[in-house]
Amino acid sequence: MPNKIAFITGASSGIGMAIAKRFASEGINLILNARRLDRLEKLKLELESENQIKILLCPFDIRHKSEIETAISAIPDDWKDIYYLINNAGLASGLGNLHEGDIEDWEKMIDTNVKGLLYISRIILPGMVERKAGHVVNISSIAGKEVYANGNVYCASKFAVDALSRGMRIELSPHNVKVTSINPGAVETEFSIVRFHGDKERADKVYEGFDNLLAEDIADAAYYAISRPQRMNINEMIVMPTAQPVATIINRR
Repeated sequence: MPNKIAFITGASSGIGMAIAKRFASEGINLILNARRLDRLEKLKLELESENQIKILLCPFDIRHKSEIETAISAIPDDWKDIYYLINNAGLASGLGNLHEGDIEDWEKMIDTNVKGLLYISRIILPGMVERKAGHVVNISSIAGKEVYANGNVYCASKFAVDALSRGMRIELSPHNVKVTSINPGAVETEFSIVRFHGDKERADKVYEGFDNLLAEDIADAAYYAISRPQRMNINEMIVMPTAQPVATIINRR
């Protein structure tokens, strides 16, 4: 397989799906991960029919270390040279004061946003170090740069991603492996529906009255980062809607 291989977590919807589509259009072979196998299978059929690429499905819940280990160990030998790792899987769950917080929400965010990223990185990075080639793209959030009211644990988890990205960059640079962190503002995906536990009416209000980012905008940013010459690394990007100058201000019509 002459094309480079990208492993994308959380590829069944939103930013992860948009990145999969953009990378496929650029001739990159894909290993797609998510929990929802039916969505991955549909995406695989679509992308393979439209692009001259190969796709391997790798369904598991990134919160569970044993599932990751089992799935990665089963990857065929000709898929093991992963060049791009896109740590996209992440979520917010709940929005409220810390002193009234739901511990199950906290654990879900920490297990997905922090521990899941660590688990998958720990398994895939040694191959990049051995080959002295690779690029990690961590999809973080403006919440990893600015704290906002009632976002306490979600912000903490994304600040952790920011710190991990910086640490990875220092440790992987001697091995010729790049690390990029992309920090979006308001992107209309399933994000708010998940945050509000399926309350679509409440989620829709988050995006009312302004032109929010689209998942495709972040996919464009990810491809820009990985397509730079080897001498150049995009350390981080903060990508915001024009109407959102900082995390806590949205200028609505």
